[in-house]
Amino acid sequence: MTKPAFFITGTDTNVGKTQAACLIAKSFRDAGLRVGVMKPVETGCPVIGEKIIPQDALKLKEASGTEAELDLINPYRFTAPLAPDLAARLFKATIDFNRIRDIFVGLQAAHDVILVEGAGGLLAPAAEGRSMAELALFLGAPLLIVSANRLGTINHTLLTVSCARQMGLAIKGIILNNPVDSGNDLSREHNREHIEKLSGVPVLVEIPYSPALANTPMRLKNEEVEKLLSI
Repeated sequence: MTKPAFFITGTDTNVGKTQAACLIAKSFRDAGLRVGVMKPVETGCPVIGEKIIPQDALKLKEASGTEAELDLINPYRFTAPLAPDLAARLFKATIDFNRIRDIFVGLQAAHDVILVEGAGGLLAPAAEGRSMAELALFLGAPLLIVSANRLGTINHTLLTVSCARQMGLAIKGIILNNPVDSGNDLSREHNREHIEKLSGVPVLVEIPYSPALANTPMRLKNEEVEKLLSI
């Protein structure tokens, strides 16, 4: 039996992919599962001392409790805040899909479930001539789409769903995130209903606003965990 795997993508950058991935990882971990995580490429990393430190990958490692080495969780990291392929070119590096898949297969074998967080959206350039969507296809991991609950998210989410379907990607569900406190945004009360109706994809969970965006104490309910693992 193939172990569950999810590729977490976003409708845009800064919609809360890492927050959502950490939430799911913590919830799976609390359910007694061995959780594997990957952030194949991370850009915009700070340099601390003489090392490039992948902040998102570190958060994923902590949330999941995995003992996997950071260089496996995040095989490619760059300082430039650019799309992966552009950042790699600037660094005179090449992102190798085969290497990423080999690491993915190894991590999947060592864990009960694995979460892979992409960079940016589906069409973000991931490697020369290849997109993040193509990486998800290459890994054979179905999508969890993270959308920011704000004005405009219906369009962004439907575009992402349409792109995924055209490329043959399976979509497991949508996670609606509230990354900022937009109390005056009336659309937040209606986005979930319209996204589900127009896309035909279920919104599995809505993450409330938390000042500690990457370290929310929220956990998925048991039934939400079971639903994720069964779909």
